[in-house]
Amino acid sequence: MGIEEIRIVSREAGTPHVPPIEHYEVQSERWSEREFHCFTDPSGKVLCAHWEGEPGRVRLGRWPFDELCIVVSGRVALIDDEGGRREFEAGDAFVVPRSFSGAWETLEPSQKIFVAIDTPGAAEY
Repeated sequence: MGIEEIRIVSREAGTPHVPPIEHYEVQSERWSEREFHCFTDPSGKVLCAHWEGEPGRVRLGRWPFDELCIVVSGRVALIDDEGGRREFEAGDAFVVPRSFSGAWETLEPSQKIFVAIDTPGAAEY
């Protein structure tokens, strides 16, 4: 393996993907997001991508994979089923564990880099 195997994780370097809306329960007037898939390992268990979203809120249900998120711009919040809430902004990094159950709220136009870990089919989510 050489330098040509190095992958850039950015909007420009990725393949556009819009997650199927039926994976969520939309809880706001609208929901808009796009992903740019940049790397998937040969097993299909790791996906690295750039994400961008507009303000809105969706209920996630049980999250199917562990996800490392690094907020590049904007502000987002996670709200658990008990009403606990955490907000994140540019520069913050956090992990959403598999089986988290709650809502994702994009508070302002936002971008993140994410790594979805240990799930076949993460690229289709």
